[in-house]
Amino acid sequence: MYFSSGIGVIHFIASVFALIFGTWILVSEKGTQSHRKIGYLYAFSMLVLIATAFMIYHLFGRFGVFHILAIVSLVTLLIGMIPAVLRKPKNWFALHFSFMYWSVFGLYAAFMAEMAVRLPIKTILTSPKMFFTAVTIATVATMLIGEIIFLKNKKKWQKTFAAKTNDEPSAQMSELA
Repeated sequence: MYFSSGIGVIHFIASVFALIFGTWILVSEKGTQSHRKIGYLYAFSMLVLIATAFMIYHLFGRFGVFHILAIVSLVTLLIGMIPAVLRKPKNWFALHFSFMYWSVFGLYAAFMAEMAVRLPIKTILTSPKMFFTAVTIATVATMLIGEIIFLKNKKKWQKTFAAKTNDEPSAQMSELA
């Protein structure tokens, strides 16, 4: 059985839409009308995904580590979206880009962790140690790939954002982590 409830189905559908919209946002031109529209669809999908995550308890029967990660995901999403909507503070562009980038990569990490525990290896499903090892390896590997891509492209992105905001590259992007 793939889904334990109707909430699980909604959670899955929201995750698929978030993955599609998040990937589109990462690879498409920034600042366009379609970027904004798809960005809002990504944010909405993520909010549904996060909300339904708090309704799923079949894994541990109580609040668990995945709920904590859902809180981290929510904070990342909000810190990425609120500055873009308000156009504040002065470095809103850097905050938006950085936190939205990590929001999408956090989603990728969750996807890879989910895939890792669904491998057809019986020990992962029956051993908590193997389960958490698979989740940890998948998550860390995905986030490391995200960091490599981020660091490799940071200077190029600084120049692009500086041109869009008529600002010095270091002024907008110096705070990217």
